[in-house]
Amino acid sequence: MQLIASLNNMYTSIDRSITWWLPFCFMALLAGAGGATAGGRGKGGGGGERREVYVVYMGAVPPRTSPNLLLESHLRLVGGVLTRGQPAESVVVQQYKHGFSGFAARLSKAEAAALRRMPGVVSVFADQVYQLHTTRSWDFLQQTAVKIDSTRRSSSLSAVKPATSSAAAAASSSSPTAGDTIIGLLDSGVWPESPSFDDAGFGPVPAKWKGVCMAGDDFNSSNCNRKLIGARYYDLGEVKWSRSARRSGNSPRDEAGHGTHTSSTAAGNAVTGASYYGLAPGTAKGGSAASRVAMYRVCSEEGCPGSAILAGFDDAIGDGVDVLSVSLGASPYFRQDFSEDSIAIGSFHAVAKGVMVVCSAGNAGPDAATVVNAAPWILTVAATTIDRVFESDVLLGGNNSAVKGGAINFSRLDKSPKYPLITGESAKSSSVSDTNSASQCEPGTLDASKIKGKIVLCHHSAGSSNKMEKVDELKSAGAVGSILVNDLERAVATAYLEFPVTEITSAAAADIHKYIASTSEPVGTIAPTITVTEYKPAPVVAYFSSRGPSAQTANILKPDVSAPGVNILASWIPTTTLPVGESKASQFNLVSGTSMACPHVAGSAATVKAWNPTWSPAAIRSAIMTTATQLNNDKAPMTTDSGSQATPYDYGAGQVNPTGSLDPGLVYELGEDDYLQFLCNYGYNASQIKLIATSLPGGFSCAGNASKDLISDLNYPSIAVAGLGKAGSRTVSRVVTNVGAQEEASYTVAVAAPAGLDVKVAPCKLEFTKSVKKLAFQVTFSGENAAAKGDLSGSITWSDGKHTVRSPFVVSI
Repeated sequence: MQLIASLNNMYTSIDRSITWWLPFCFMALLAGAGGATAGGRGKGGGGGERREVYVVYMGAVPPRTSPNLLLESHLRLVGGVLTRGQPAESVVVQQYKHGFSGFAARLSKAEAAALRRMPGVVSVFADQVYQLHTTRSWDFLQQTAVKIDSTRRSSSLSAVKPATSSAAAAASSSSPTAGDTIIGLLDSGVWPESPSFDDAGFGPVPAKWKGVCMAGDDFNSSNCNRKLIGARYYDLGEVKWSRSARRSGNSPRDEAGHGTHTSSTAAGNAVTGASYYGLAPGTAKGGSAASRVAMYRVCSEEGCPGSAILAGFDDAIGDGVDVLSVSLGASPYFRQDFSEDSIAIGSFHAVAKGVMVVCSAGNAGPDAATVVNAAPWILTVAATTIDRVFESDVLLGGNNSAVKGGAINFSRLDKSPKYPLITGESAKSSSVSDTNSASQCEPGTLDASKIKGKIVLCHHSAGSSNKMEKVDELKSAGAVGSILVNDLERAVATAYLEFPVTEITSAAAADIHKYIASTSEPVGTIAPTITVTEYKPAPVVAYFSSRGPSAQTANILKPDVSAPGVNILASWIPTTTLPVGESKASQFNLVSGTSMACPHVAGSAATVKAWNPTWSPAAIRSAIMTTATQLNNDKAPMTTDSGSQATPYDYGAGQVNPTGSLDPGLVYELGEDDYLQFLCNYGYNASQIKLIATSLPGGFSCAGNASKDLISDLNYPSIAVAGLGKAGSRTVSRVVTNVGAQEEASYTVAVAAPAGLDVKVAPCKLEFTKSVKKLAFQVTFSGENAAAKGDLSGSITWSDGKHTVRSPFVVSI
């Protein structure tokens, strides 16, 4: 089975601020369906063959091997396949020496094939180009948790941690060690002048930090401080340059905004008076505001070479980060194996070194089986809405009620409905025969003379042209505004700035069509956008958020958890595109994508790490997953944006609960050995695994009965069982560790199972003592009474009266 290799260019119409540079910064995917490479064309070699960048992955760094010796061995290895007289240094573009061993080099196909046959080489693969997956969000997380779970959580938190002003304050990094926690980000760089990275009040840089602040174009070491403690950049090959780039990519400085946004979401300071030109006003802050930030610029506006991603992972491991936030990924449609996927490789070795890795799930939803970054050592994050929307209503002539719409515009139209209304269909050019295309306002289908001075009603669907292309053509033709009928994307507020545009549902459009048909001179106006808070229901799973099951590992439930990823306010780079009347660029921007959800969870993970410095990445993930909530602010089950009830394939364990995760009660632990056994069951052989792993238990071997069915036994906080069959049954095992304040604790189980699925847990009670910290249990699933084939979901919850430890499950019949 193959994993992700090329990020596809889709869903480019989600948000103007991100569509121009990724279909995964709001739908990021590898450039080029067949798998674009970062190296591109190079000088001939090896008989005149075209050279491309290949990654040579050699597994773990051998014990007691110095970095210099490792680098020399890499050069000798690649030198052995080059034409005589050609220096190895001339083709090597990256070398990996801290967390794992390997290098990237410009090679011919023949040279790459020769390296694959070399002893000690795990894999050799073409350097793929990944793409980035593109505030009140933190306040909303805290408020939702308090409103829904206040009685359940408050007593247990006060029992285990020092008193603070509130649980919410605790979750905002008031831990005694929060300032020593370092969040690294593999992203597009950082804008160091942002107030989110001011270091006022911060103490000395943690002694464990071994990183650097690399000087580059328009960036020097003084741009780092006690908050932004490190910044690196990497050779991005032919993806470095962009037609819209303002400066060279030889710098940690952010040219796209994405890295500045994600890093400030994860760990930005609290900045009062933040807004996007008056919208979403309030305090912008990161999830772990006391944490330090380290930026690894592995992306440009054009993409993220896998070779640079691996270099970022390698340096982050050596530098001493605690948490890595990775808001990028590959295409769900072109998969490569774990051993040929830069994110899977880098994250495996990071987790083996104790670094928590959080990744975005991708933006290819709502289609099933589109989740990416699905390796079990990664915490994979889906995207949801928050309780804030941006409303821009349509006012019609006569005595009609206002039609609710949503978008970001700073309309200067008159408040009274006096502008002529026309549909795209009615404005069809005489040279166009396709009425449907005209109703969608496709470029080139409308008569400019018919729309000049009017507001144009256009239908929009996923298969039609980009929204901004349509709007730009309407504006050029003299239209004064546009109403887009857009059921799918309406929850994501697109920024149209000074041109009056709003987006409405099909139901609302029916009212406008009815009004237009009722009068010979229909008129209306579009109101400027206002911010509406405490919107219900929220959270809702975003339409673009990639869904499970994982096409790689159906017996691991992915995504793991969800977090806010729609219309998120955070720091941004200066821009020259300003609304009319504004003289200064906003320091903040509203952006959507699983890219934005990922750093929310990274911030939570850093806070959990600060409270529990000795916890492993698996324990931190378990705390976040088992304390997640599945209810919205109406105290009803969460739904998708289509209105259907959400399932674990949509949101994993549920919406992250930063407060609850500080005191989970029980955790599901995993170590490197467990992941190696996973690789056995996945299909790797013992000789491959011995190269990948840092160390192996004595006599390690893959069991003769290893199979993908046994992956369900990985000690994960959720359970997935694929291919059970109506006549079959499956028993899976789990072990939980008591991390609560009470060493003497008794937990009882509650099972929520769907009709037709029989679920039995044994034992049904777990008794922990001072000497018994870990206990095992088994869960048996039987589909004998299932009415039909399909995916059946439910949950298993352990409780001691103070803690609620919930594990979702999905069983495929």
